Amino acid sequence: MDHGPTDATPTAAAFRLVLLSKSNPVMGCYMFWTSLLVLKMLAMSLLTARQRMKTKTFANPEDLRISRSQEVRFGDPHVERVRRAHRNDLENILPFLLMSLVYVASGPNPLTARLLIRIGASARLLHTVVYALIPVPQPARALAFFTTFGITCFEAGYVFVFCIKYI
Repeated sequence: MDHGPTDATPTAAAFRLVLLSKSNPVMGCYMFWTSLLVLKMLAMSLLTARQRMKTKTFANPEDLRISRSQEVRFGDPHVERVRRAHRNDLENILPFLLMSLVYVASGPNPLTARLLIRIGASARLLHTVVYALIPVPQPARALAFFTTFGITCFEAGYVFVFCIKYI
Protein backbone atom coordinates (compact mmCIF):
# COMPACT_ATOMS: atom_id res chain seq x y z
CA MET A 1 0.00 0.00 0.00
CA ASP A 2 1.77 3.14 -1.25
CA HIS A 3 0.94 6.31 0.60
CA GLY A 4 3.47 8.49 -1.23
CA PRO A 5 6.10 10.66 0.41
CA THR A 6 5.84 10.66 4.20
CA ASP A 7 8.25 13.42 5.14
CA ALA A 8 7.43 17.10 5.44
CA THR A 9 9.10 18.10 2.16
CA PRO A 10 7.44 20.20 -0.53
CA THR A 11 7.08 16.96 -2.51
CA ALA A 12 4.99 15.45 0.28
CA ALA A 13 2.79 18.55 0.46
CA ALA A 14 2.30 18.52 -3.31
CA PHE A 15 1.39 14.81 -3.17
CA ARG A 16 -1.31 15.54 -0.57
CA LEU A 17 -2.74 18.37 -2.68
CA VAL A 18 -2.94 16.09 -5.72
CA LEU A 19 -4.95 13.58 -3.66
CA LEU A 20 -7.68 16.18 -3.17
CA SER A 21 -7.66 17.49 -6.72
CA LYS A 22 -10.04 16.53 -9.50
CA SER A 23 -7.04 15.19 -11.43
CA ASN A 24 -6.99 12.30 -8.94
CA PRO A 25 -9.43 9.69 -10.33
CA VAL A 26 -10.42 8.68 -6.79
CA MET A 27 -11.31 12.27 -5.92
CA GLY A 28 -13.21 12.61 -9.20
CA CYS A 29 -15.19 9.48 -8.32
CA TYR A 30 -15.86 10.87 -4.84
CA MET A 31 -17.00 14.23 -6.25
CA PHE A 32 -19.41 12.56 -8.69
CA TRP A 33 -21.05 10.31 -6.10
CA THR A 34 -21.13 13.09 -3.50
CA SER A 35 -23.01 15.38 -5.87
CA LEU A 36 -25.46 12.59 -6.68
CA LEU A 37 -26.12 11.82 -3.01
CA VAL A 38 -26.55 15.50 -2.12
CA LEU A 39 -29.05 15.91 -4.97
CA LYS A 40 -30.86 12.80 -3.74
CA MET A 41 -31.06 14.20 -0.21
CA LEU A 42 -32.44 17.49 -1.56
CA ALA A 43 -34.99 15.53 -3.58
CA MET A 44 -36.20 13.90 -0.36
CA SER A 45 -37.45 17.32 0.80
CA LEU A 46 -39.44 17.64 -2.42
CA LEU A 47 -40.76 14.10 -2.02
CA THR A 48 -41.91 14.94 1.51
CA ALA A 49 -43.69 18.05 0.22
CA ARG A 50 -45.33 16.00 -2.53
CA GLN A 51 -46.58 13.45 -0.01
CA ARG A 52 -47.93 16.25 2.20
CA MET A 53 -49.83 17.77 -0.75
CA LYS A 54 -51.11 14.40 -1.91
CA THR A 55 -52.42 13.44 1.53
CA LYS A 56 -53.27 16.99 2.64
CA THR A 57 -51.17 16.45 5.76
CA PHE A 58 -49.65 19.73 6.90
CA ALA A 59 -47.86 20.20 10.20
CA ASN A 60 -47.85 24.01 10.27
CA PRO A 61 -50.90 26.29 10.57
CA GLU A 62 -49.63 28.66 7.88
CA ASP A 63 -49.66 25.78 5.38
CA LEU A 64 -53.39 25.17 5.78
CA ARG A 65 -54.21 27.81 3.16
CA ILE A 66 -52.47 25.64 0.57
CA SER A 67 -54.56 22.61 1.44
CA ARG A 68 -57.84 24.39 2.17
CA SER A 69 -57.96 22.20 5.25
CA GLN A 70 -59.23 23.43 8.59
CA GLU A 71 -56.84 21.59 10.88
CA VAL A 72 -53.18 20.74 11.28
CA ARG A 73 -52.62 17.00 10.81
CA PHE A 74 -49.77 14.75 11.83
CA GLY A 75 -48.95 11.11 11.44
CA ASP A 76 -49.89 10.25 7.87
CA PRO A 77 -48.04 6.96 7.23
CA HIS A 78 -46.91 7.96 3.72
CA VAL A 79 -45.50 11.30 4.86
CA GLU A 80 -43.85 9.72 7.89
CA ARG A 81 -42.21 7.00 5.79
CA VAL A 82 -40.56 9.59 3.54
CA ARG A 83 -39.55 11.67 6.56
CA ARG A 84 -37.94 8.62 8.20
CA ALA A 85 -36.07 7.82 4.99
CA HIS A 86 -34.85 11.43 4.81
CA ARG A 87 -33.73 11.35 8.44
CA ASN A 88 -31.94 8.07 7.82
CA ASP A 89 -30.10 9.78 4.95
CA LEU A 90 -28.99 12.60 7.23
CA GLU A 91 -27.78 10.11 9.83
CA ASN A 92 -25.87 7.94 7.35
CA ILE A 93 -24.96 9.79 4.15
CA LEU A 94 -23.27 12.68 5.93
CA PRO A 95 -20.89 10.42 7.94
CA PHE A 96 -20.25 8.35 4.79
CA LEU A 97 -19.35 11.44 2.75
CA LEU A 98 -17.16 12.92 5.48
CA MET A 99 -15.33 9.67 6.15
CA SER A 100 -14.92 8.96 2.43
CA LEU A 101 -13.28 12.37 1.95
CA VAL A 102 -10.83 11.73 4.78
CA TYR A 103 -10.24 8.23 3.37
CA VAL A 104 -9.45 9.68 -0.09
CA ALA A 105 -7.04 12.15 1.54
CA SER A 106 -5.18 9.25 3.17
CA GLY A 107 -4.10 7.97 -0.25
CA PRO A 108 -5.73 4.52 -0.32
CA ASN A 109 -5.47 2.00 -3.13
CA PRO A 110 -7.31 3.74 -6.00
CA LEU A 111 -9.23 0.66 -7.15
CA THR A 112 -10.40 -0.18 -3.63
CA ALA A 113 -11.35 3.42 -2.85
CA ARG A 114 -13.38 3.89 -6.01
CA LEU A 115 -15.14 0.56 -5.47
CA LEU A 116 -16.04 1.44 -1.86
CA ILE A 117 -17.36 4.87 -2.84
CA ARG A 118 -19.44 3.46 -5.70
CA ILE A 119 -20.89 0.62 -3.64
CA GLY A 120 -21.60 2.81 -0.60
CA ALA A 121 -23.34 5.50 -2.63
CA SER A 122 -25.29 2.96 -4.70
CA ALA A 123 -26.46 1.25 -1.52
CA ARG A 124 -27.80 4.58 -0.24
CA LEU A 125 -29.69 5.13 -3.49
CA LEU A 126 -31.10 1.61 -3.23
CA HIS A 127 -32.05 2.28 0.41
CA THR A 128 -34.21 5.20 -0.71
CA VAL A 129 -35.91 3.11 -3.38
CA VAL A 130 -36.78 0.21 -1.06
CA TYR A 131 -37.74 2.47 1.87
CA ALA A 132 -39.44 5.57 0.48
CA LEU A 133 -40.35 4.97 -3.16
CA ILE A 134 -41.30 1.31 -3.54
CA PRO A 135 -41.42 -0.19 -0.02
CA VAL A 136 -39.94 -3.67 -0.05
CA PRO A 137 -40.02 -6.10 2.89
CA GLN A 138 -36.94 -6.56 5.02
CA PRO A 139 -34.09 -7.47 4.70
CA ALA A 140 -33.75 -5.28 1.57
CA ARG A 141 -33.57 -2.03 3.51
CA ALA A 142 -31.27 -3.49 6.18
CA LEU A 143 -28.86 -4.84 3.55
CA ALA A 144 -28.68 -1.44 1.86
CA PHE A 145 -28.19 0.28 5.22
CA PHE A 146 -25.50 -2.07 6.52
CA THR A 147 -23.58 -1.98 3.24
CA THR A 148 -22.89 1.74 3.56
CA PHE A 149 -22.56 1.49 7.34
CA GLY A 150 -19.89 -1.20 6.96
CA ILE A 151 -18.00 0.79 4.33
CA THR A 152 -18.04 3.88 6.55
CA CYS A 153 -16.70 1.82 9.47
CA PHE A 154 -13.99 0.30 7.26
CA GLU A 155 -12.89 3.73 6.03
CA ALA A 156 -12.82 5.06 9.60
CA GLY A 157 -10.75 2.10 10.76
CA TYR A 158 -8.37 2.44 7.82
CA VAL A 159 -7.81 6.15 8.48
CA PHE A 160 -7.48 5.51 12.22
CA VAL A 161 -4.71 2.96 11.68
CA PHE A 162 -3.07 5.10 8.99
CA CYS A 163 -3.01 8.20 11.22
CA ILE A 164 -2.26 6.68 14.63
CA LYS A 165 1.46 7.27 14.03
CA TYR A 166 0.82 11.02 14.07
CA ILE A 167 -0.50 11.27 17.64
